[in-house]
Amino acid sequence: MAKKRFNDHPFSYHQEIELEISTLTNLGVGLGRVEIEAKTPAAVGNSEAASNPREGGWVVMCAFALPGERVRARVFRNHKNYSEADLVSVLRASPHRVTAPCPLFGRCGGCQYQNFEYEQQLAWKRQHVEELLRHIAGVSFPVAPVIGSPRQYGYRSKITPHFNHPKPLSEEEARSPAAAKLEFDERHFPIGFLRQANRFELVDVPRCPIATEPINEKLTSVREQTRQRAAEGAYARGATLLLRDAIGGVTTDYDAVITEQVGQLKLHFLARDFFQNNPFILPAFTAYVREQAVASGARMLVDAYCGSGLFALTAAPAFEQVAGVEISATSVNFARENAKANGIANAIFQAGDASAIFAGLTLPADDTVVVIDPPRKGCDENFLSQLFQYGPRAVVYVSCDPATQMRDLISFQKSGYELTAVQPFDLFPQTRHLECVISLRKKTSAA
Repeated sequence: MAKKRFNDHPFSYHQEIELEISTLTNLGVGLGRVEIEAKTPAAVGNSEAASNPREGGWVVMCAFALPGERVRARVFRNHKNYSEADLVSVLRASPHRVTAPCPLFGRCGGCQYQNFEYEQQLAWKRQHVEELLRHIAGVSFPVAPVIGSPRQYGYRSKITPHFNHPKPLSEEEARSPAAAKLEFDERHFPIGFLRQANRFELVDVPRCPIATEPINEKLTSVREQTRQRAAEGAYARGATLLLRDAIGGVTTDYDAVITEQVGQLKLHFLARDFFQNNPFILPAFTAYVREQAVASGARMLVDAYCGSGLFALTAAPAFEQVAGVEISATSVNFARENAKANGIANAIFQAGDASAIFAGLTLPADDTVVVIDPPRKGCDENFLSQLFQYGPRAVVYVSCDPATQMRDLISFQKSGYELTAVQPFDLFPQTRHLECVISLRKKTSAA
């Protein structure tokens, strides 16, 4: 397949420009505008039209540049309405710029904010939620200050480094006596994460500062073993590794049963299963969800994406009856075992069918609050239709992607629910990601 031709409007490939960074996008990228000369068919032969800059200036996205900075950037892609550029140098630094502790920051695509003071990270994340509320859901609503993580580094309890086939050796390297060893060195066989702004190339990551210390200690031996096995021909293609830190130590086995403690609860689940990856903020996070559910006045609670029971079991003492629904039968079994192991007798769990999620629930909807924590893509129409048909008194919606959450908020509003609280949590310091909890209640007929 022929390589796609570079679009050279408005900048040539790797053209360097200077710009002022005015804001951050919700992807954690600096945004600035520069004036350019319009190049449209109508402007051909018309010097006056050709000299008019695009209204407001042409948008340029520059990763790792911070608001208030003046930077030099190198353009690598022009889109229809904006350009993307790499940061070359900071000409005038933000007073909130700090030195990133990771030597791979700027190359590894895992973190966006290691160069940004933590309090400013929280302030911008709050602003992003406010903007998404307005621009997607059309709602102006006060967003509470972001609740920060107790740990800003060394918090992540799960990482999944990747590796691909070794890169080809040069002719000179192939002739070297050390060719066999070179093939699996860090340059030709990186084990790590995707390079910034690249969907295919990996950056070799021998240590990750946002991961827990036990994971980093284990990572050294895992990398050595992986290189050795690769040299022995153990892998027909690239693969993803797992390192998960929990009670009992770090496991690399996807099928291992592990234990995580949240407050007084001990929860068991498979290492490969979804579970929040910042255990240090989970007590405050789950307590807030419980408090919002209680504030609805409902006596019953349904956890509609219950997994191994995190929200259902942490909320159970505050309700007469709790029911968890989960499509994964394996997760339902763990949730039941977790309830029994923690002495919780008022929680039941059932495996739900995608076409009949709430079937079999006997809890009265007008006295029930539903907690939902869907995947990053948000709720699908089928789920929302069933939820609205059930018609609970209130909903506490937990999301790792506020953009899809605000999209779903439109459906809630159309179905008679009103927003009562918006609370972001920073489960992912140094990155653009965050969790957001919105609370909704069903409007009464009198309202």
